[in-house]
Amino acid sequence: MNSVYKRVLIKISGEALAGDKHTGFDFDVVSHVCETIKKASDEGVQVAIVIGGGNFWRGVKDGAGKVERVSADRMGMLATAMNCLAVCDVFRQLGADARVMTAVDIQGVGERYSTDKAIEHLNAGRIVLFACGTGAPFFSTDTAAVLRALEIHADAILLAKNIDGVYSDDPRRNSAAVRFDTISYDEVLARHLAVMDTTATSLAMDNAIPVEVFALAEPENILRVLAGEKIGTSVR
Repeated sequence: MNSVYKRVLIKISGEALAGDKHTGFDFDVVSHVCETIKKASDEGVQVAIVIGGGNFWRGVKDGAGKVERVSADRMGMLATAMNCLAVCDVFRQLGADARVMTAVDIQGVGERYSTDKAIEHLNAGRIVLFACGTGAPFFSTDTAAVLRALEIHADAILLAKNIDGVYSDDPRRNSAAVRFDTISYDEVLARHLAVMDTTATSLAMDNAIPVEVFALAEPENILRVLAGEKIGTSVR
């Protein structure tokens, strides 16, 4: 595979790892995703990963007004750490060299995040999983993904979701919704499209990093995007 990108950050939704179970892990799905990412890594692509926590906890949405926002967000950070640990172990069982780095100190879970150390791991061919978001409440894992991508000088963000691109409306509710092949950050913000949250989108726009949005239902889509194939939606 000839990749158009040397270094990428892949953002994976936690719900995608749950498959049809919608909660926890579907390890058939996780293994398939990890096998595909390992192929890319074996071909020389440097891969960092941010995983959401929605398969365990969706912050204030699950807090039901009973959990303060700060606590709810910190619980979400812990959910992402659980996901990173599980995925890291699957990588290792497949023979890949993978490391977990955390934005907060959790002894025994992973290394404390350091930009220099993360880049060192990537240059050594290791797959790096960034846990615990930005380490601060009020910031989503979307924002963490963009922030980490910029810090490690990634060439692009690969946004692997439960939906196969960016649509004019929610295609699950509106059968007339149209998928965009390409779309600008300005239009995403102006139309309030659910690609990433507005903080993440603005940060990506201000730093001109491309975002490729595609469905994770077929993990091979990761390799197709890396090869430059036009699937899903390009946000630039």
